[in-house]
Amino acid sequence: MNCPVDDTVLAISDRQGIEIDYCPQCRGVWLDRGELDKLIERESRWVEDQVREAAPRGSAKREKHEKHEEPKKKKKPMSFLQDLMEMGQG
Repeated sequence: MNCPVDDTVLAISDRQGIEIDYCPQCRGVWLDRGELDKLIERESRWVEDQVREAAPRGSAKREKHEKHEEPKKKKKPMSFLQDLMEMGQG
């Protein structure tokens, strides 16, 4: 299939079971029926998981102990949509 914008042959990428058609030239993204709904549902679940993980846990004693520890540097997890938007950039 060709890009409706610039007629370049579309590339296909499978992202967690969702097939994404995208143009490597103009970076346009096209989805088949129902795929946008799947993306929105997965992104919502990802956000809910991040909020749940960030919620305060444990007692005040545990929190006091955690304040004295060196903060661990974690690689920020990427959401499904961030992953999708970085497709073809590298």
